[in-house]
Amino acid sequence: MPVTEPARIVVLVSGSGSNLQALLDASADPAYGARVVAVGADRDGIAGLDRADAAGVPTFVERVKDHPDREQWDAALTARVTEHRPDLVISAGFLKLVGPRFLAAFGDRYLNTHNTLLPAFPGIHGPRDALAYGVKVTGATLFFVDAGMDTGPIVAQVAVPVRDDDDVDTLTERIKEAERKQLVEQVGRLVREGWTITGRKVTVP
Repeated sequence: MPVTEPARIVVLVSGSGSNLQALLDASADPAYGARVVAVGADRDGIAGLDRADAAGVPTFVERVKDHPDREQWDAALTARVTEHRPDLVISAGFLKLVGPRFLAAFGDRYLNTHNTLLPAFPGIHGPRDALAYGVKVTGATLFFVDAGMDTGPIVAQVAVPVRDDDDVDTLTERIKEAERKQLVEQVGRLVREGWTITGRKVTVP
């Protein structure tokens, strides 16, 4: 039988890179079907880049402030990611919204994960907002990024019960654990089986 090359993944990070580490660990197994070929960031000196260096994965940094405007930053980021010929691009705690050029290049293969059950509580304070609302269940959502704020087609969701004694930190930590597991499982599934996006529906054969 012919040998199938693993899918090529570029991961974008802004911080500690715990989701990146989970993907690096999973992709060490050839059966996973994917490998991280590059890690990009929007800032220097972060642990996510250190994790990539430790794994021998090439890195690059594109800082918004190094470009005249967001449009040119978006073009530069698109070019840097394109160099690595990714099958999937994954936002793993990447705190910048990409622009139209990036989405035109990678929109149907740019994954992000959010720490609530979308469409509830989008934005950067999801667990806090979920707690304040008094929900009994929240969780994590994996989705393909579109031009909106956490509005793209959903790949998968995992529920996390809210405990009576939860605060933002304890709830966020439990969501992160579920989020990492879901990310690794679903990325492997996507690269091994493929996917189609029809309107808002993501189908994996």
